[in-house]
Order: sequence, then structure tokens, then C-alpha cells
Amino acid sequence: MSNLRLKQLRLARGLSLEELAAELGGIVTKQALSKYEQGKARPSPLVLNKLAAVLRVKAVYLWSEPTVKVEFVAYRKRSALPKREQEKVESLTIQMLEERVRLQSLTEQAGHVDLPIKRWAVQKLEDAECAAEELRRNWNLGLDPIASFVSVLEDHSIQVVEIDADDRFDGISAIASDEEGRRLGAAVVTQRGMPGERQRLNLAHELGHLILKVAAKVDEEKAAFRFGAALLAPAVAVLRETGTKRTLIQTAELLLLKRRFGLSMQALLFRLRELDVITESSYKQWCMDINRLGWRKREPGELPPEQPQWLRQQVLHLLAEGLISREDAETAIGETVEADLPLSLIERRAFLKLPLKERRRIMAAQAEKVAPAYVQEAEWQEWQGGDIVDY
Repeated sequence: MSNLRLKQLRLARGLSLEELAAELGGIVTKQALSKYEQGKARPSPLVLNKLAAVLRVKAVYLWSEPTVKVEFVAYRKRSALPKREQEKVESLTIQMLEERVRLQSLTEQAGHVDLPIKRWAVQKLEDAECAAEELRRNWNLGLDPIASFVSVLEDHSIQVVEIDADDRFDGISAIASDEEGRRLGAAVVTQRGMPGERQRLNLAHELGHLILKVAAKVDEEKAAFRFGAALLAPAVAVLRETGTKRTLIQTAELLLLKRRFGLSMQALLFRLRELDVITESSYKQWCMDINRLGWRKREPGELPPEQPQWLRQQVLHLLAEGLISREDAETAIGETVEADLPLSLIERRAFLKLPLKERRRIMAAQAEKVAPAYVQEAEWQEWQGGDIVDY
């Protein structure tokens, strides 16, 4: 058994050794589990199967060694985020990114990540703005607002991963590579269910960590935020909407700009300040007003979160081609899969074993079901063919 797998799965489920022992019904102690994770002992087949059931994986998965190495490029979190929650987030990310790389490999997509080979050097915050402009050019995004940022990321083979995590978790970015260091995949991770405007900036911020190489003298978080805001709201587009200098910005206009660029009012005000559209004093006054109105955590006009589609589409593709089972598909996306699938080889063999009379009855029922379609479409009647022989 892979001790790394066991520990990763336990942490991803947010379980302590003692809690996992309790979930197993006390058939082993937490000390025994600790020895399994350290590779000092191996579970019996009974315990192994029980572990797999509790951790919601197949027993064979616990025997497999990790196939990719996952590097966390940046981990943005508030200082109050507990260590156990950090471990849960990291383990979940490793597990989900490895699985997506595996799915990519089944359709020969692994290794294609549309990111610069060399990360953009940032010696000052303005360099992060230039990096965002350059990425827009490379990705042919133009200067207009991005309707769906999640779709843009997925179109360039960057995985968007949503996880259920502590409210204090904001985001994480990661790169998956093989043993030789070849890049196999990349992911930006955010918390599930947050408002769309916050989700978009979080994802753009995490993308910044993948793109930028920030000098020690520059605040890395500020550089990533500058990149994210510039990517979602390019300076040229913002100035075109607001003008270069404003003495007053009203709430109604901010709400319109929020829908236009998909950014929160707070992020837009910060963007207007860094572009010198509004003064520092005007920005500070707005910050006080936002606190007074209770908008710091929840603003009016919240946007719906964008929904990632790549995983579901990939799973349905692989399922239709017979490259994964329905069970694997449902495990991957965490829900029941409704799909019209061709008969399996086992089902076809079972049909052929039926008595001839029963086979003819089933085929006649199927023919009667589809007959109306042939009546409506007369083109088939013009076809020429020989007799049909039933062997």
C-alpha cells in the first residue's frame, strides 16, 4: 500500500488519525494508522478494504503511487487559517489535479498548458500591469471585458478547481509535473460558492502567481492583485468608460461598471485609484462609506459565480468513448451521470445468448419504437438493397 496515498486522502477528507480510526469502527487504532502512513506497517486486506470504503476510493487506488509531482506556486491565506485546514486544501488540490492530468492523458492532452515558458519578471508593480497586457495579446483577448473568465482559463488548459473550504481560504495555484520535471498541468483553486466578482478576481490573482516572477523588493500579493485587476479591467478599457479624471463616482455608476468588468465595487475603486482616475482622499472616503454601509463583505448587485465545464465535458467524452466506466465518471464529477451509452460487450453477449424467439421479440419492439421516424423521413424508401436474411 502507498503510505503517501493514505495520508493524502485522510488529509483531503479533513480527518485526524483519531477520527479516521473512529470512522473505521475501531478495527484499528490511530497508532496503527500512523504506522501505515509512515510505511512501517501494512494493513490486512480487511482493513484495506474498509479504509477504501471510508475514504471513498477503490482499494486498488491505495496501492498506486502518485503519478505526478504537484508544486504549490503560491498559497494565499489569512494568518488565522488553521494548519489542519491548510493540509486539507493542499491534499485536495494534489488529488484533484492528479486526477485531471490522468483524464487529460486519456485523450492525449497532458502536457499542454498555455502559459509562458518563462515567468514574467516583476521589478516594480507596473511590470505586473505590462504582464497582463502581454497575456491578453498572447491569448487574443483584445481589450474588451471578459464575459467568462473561467471559460478563458479552461480554453487555455488551465484547470479551474473549486473546493469546499474554510471561509478564510482565498486561493491557491499549482503546477503538476512528471519525474523529469516536464509540466503536465496547471490549476488555479478557489472556494466554491463565492460571488462571481470575487471569484473572478481570485482566479486572476492566482493566475498571476503562475505568470509572474516577483523580485524580493516587491510585495508578491500586491503584484498578483495588480496583474489580476489589469487582466480583467485593462487600463484602456477602464479609461474609455470612466474618463481619465473624476471628481465624483456615484454608486449607480459603480454598479454598472461592476457588471461590465465583473469586478467588485471595492476592486474597481482600487483600480480607479491606481490609474489616477480618482484621488487618494476620494478613495479613502469611499472605503469609509463601504464600511459604514456594511458592504465590505457583501456588496449590492452580487454576480453569480461562473461554472467550470471542462471536467464534466471531459468525463462525458471519455465515458462515451468507453475509456472510463460510468462508476469512474460519477466518482470524478461527484454526481449521477445521465448518458445514452452503447451496449457493453457483456450486454451484447447476454443478448445473443437469449432464445431466437426472445431476440426477435426484443428487436420487433425496438423496430416498432423507431418506425415513426422512418415514416416521416421518406428518403430511405428510395434506397435499393437486397433481401434481409435472419441467420
